[in-house]
Amino acid sequence: MDINFEWYKIFYYAVQCETFSEAARQLYITQSAVSQGIKNLERKLGVTLFFRNSRRAKLTPEGELLFSHISQAFNYIKTAEKKLAELHQLGTGEIRVGASDTVCKYYLIPYLREFNRKFPNVKIQVINRTSPQIVELLEKGSLDCGIITLPLRHHAIETIALDEVEDIWVASPKFAHLAGRTLSLAELAKEPLLLLEKKSATRQNLDHFFEKAGLMVTPEIELESVDLLLEFAKIGLGIAHVVRESAVPFIARGELLEITCHPSLPPRQLGMACVKNVPLSRAAEQFIETLINPGLPVH
Repeated sequence: MDINFEWYKIFYYAVQCETFSEAARQLYITQSAVSQGIKNLERKLGVTLFFRNSRRAKLTPEGELLFSHISQAFNYIKTAEKKLAELHQLGTGEIRVGASDTVCKYYLIPYLREFNRKFPNVKIQVINRTSPQIVELLEKGSLDCGIITLPLRHHAIETIALDEVEDIWVASPKFAHLAGRTLSLAELAKEPLLLLEKKSATRQNLDHFFEKAGLMVTPEIELESVDLLLEFAKIGLGIAHVVRESAVPFIARGELLEITCHPSLPPRQLGMACVKNVPLSRAAEQFIETLINPGLPVH
């Protein structure tokens, strides 16, 4: 199907700007030209892309489907432009990294600090998302790379193992009667558990761990961050599943106690994820190299 690509550009801007008038202003064309471009595209595709009874540019289901692909294409075009601009220098540029709040706080920050020290003019955009959401953003071309919980089986995404993180169970002194024991998983499952939401890869791995033992976990409370899990555990609301590094200061001060179980939780593997067969900018390549080989000098 032979379609004028300028119509796709008009469609993309109309969605991004939410009004035809703002799209016209950014494209330096008239509003009637925007309207006509949309009509031409709808006629050529044989679908209606926008609801006409809304002041905002509200997409129909067909419009949403088209935009999901068009936005991905535009993201790849923008990425290509940035990569061409950075082709002969590493002093400037931009990288977009996806990571969860926990990974950012307890793993990524030292690497970000070091990379920023050596390349202060490279802009680093960190997008906080869960591992499944990071994979979705990679597919759309909205990220250069992302740090996720492995394993990942995805035909379009390749991963590189980075490091292991250890998860533990912690609770307030209210649960001191459990601190001197080693609980079975069945015993632990009966306690009030504080867990991350099901959408996180960490929670999915934990559920799978219990399922392998023939158990189903029903948490007392589900939260979206490890920091909140720690705060809820400190006031005695239950036993929290957290990254060890996050709990160390509270354990040292006696605010939290580590609860042990058998079998113990296996370590989780963190990995760097990128889209297969899509070249990275020099800045993104060097950032990944910093994480893979932290002991090597950054050139």
